[in-house]
Amino acid sequence: MKKRGKAIAGGVAGVVILAAAVGIYAAGAKSQAITEPVTTVEQTQAVTQQQTQDIHAGQTRSLLSGQWVSKETARQVPLAVMYSNIADAMPQSSIGEADVVFESLVEGGITRLCALFENKTSLQKIGPVRSCRTYYLMFAKEFEANYVHFGYSEYAEPYLKQEQFHSLDGMVWCNFYRTTDRVAPHNAYTSWDGIMDSVKEKGYPTTIAAGYTSPFTFHADDATQVELPQGQVCKTFYPGYPYNKPWFTYNDTTKLYDRFQFGEAQIDAETGKQLAYKNILVKYVVPAYYENGTPNYQISGTGKGLYITNGKAVEVYWTKPSETYGATKYYYADGTEIELNQGKTYICQVETTQEVNILEQ
Repeated sequence: MKKRGKAIAGGVAGVVILAAAVGIYAAGAKSQAITEPVTTVEQTQAVTQQQTQDIHAGQTRSLLSGQWVSKETARQVPLAVMYSNIADAMPQSSIGEADVVFESLVEGGITRLCALFENKTSLQKIGPVRSCRTYYLMFAKEFEANYVHFGYSEYAEPYLKQEQFHSLDGMVWCNFYRTTDRVAPHNAYTSWDGIMDSVKEKGYPTTIAAGYTSPFTFHADDATQVELPQGQVCKTFYPGYPYNKPWFTYNDTTKLYDRFQFGEAQIDAETGKQLAYKNILVKYVVPAYYENGTPNYQISGTGKGLYITNGKAVEVYWTKPSETYGATKYYYADGTEIELNQGKTYICQVETTQEVNILEQ
């Protein structure tokens, strides 16, 4: 089965116009065809490109979503925030504003989420925020994000002390506050302004360094989308996490995957809206644990994966050059790097022994 995605046109790609005017004269007169200039496909594409540039003047592609954003926004270093993801922490605040969400197991079969935000300056309540595990920190590093957490595991501590990881620990540096509607540790929140004040205090960068390349490659044609014609129909996807038992259901109207867990829709507490994503990536890792039960996954090298979008799923593979350096990249079986559809992306890091299910309904 061929794994490579195909871009299916969502509009007219090019038009060749041939207009002829026929002059009809009196009986016996000769008819004359007058041919107007031909508009070539190349000319049409050039006009379309110019129109796109005019519409999006002052904008560029987001490194997190592939969508058009202001150049100022695209240059901003993103924030990576650790979210608690147990029942007592539901619903979470402002997670629906994240452009990318990364989920993985921690201890005891529960998961935590690392959410990437791009210049969401209006957010007043972000959280509840929980502690760091090493592989979340490495995920944030792939995007050169400033990493927000509240505490950490002993195995992550040596990395957090390194300047390159841009740690903002709520127990030390980041401006946090606690709410009274929940008990600790599920009531620690922060805000965009609070985080940025801490970024300034620590002297961390706020503008992406020249030469940085996003881990993601997005389909750049606004008139088409990536389709997976040879993929398996995927209307419902279960990543197999045992505690929250999440799933995603494809919405034929919005063309997004709606997120569920704990038996109901997962919503944002601030907006009441259900979380939904255009792309789902699955990164399989081999189960490995420290003596205390903390995962010790090998996240570099290569492994199997899945790419899910527009109602289809296809097998892919991932590569990452080292634990602390370079991005996780995803490829089809023929070695072609996948292009993500423009929009939000959810990444599930799952163990190879987890029971992952793809349903056609």
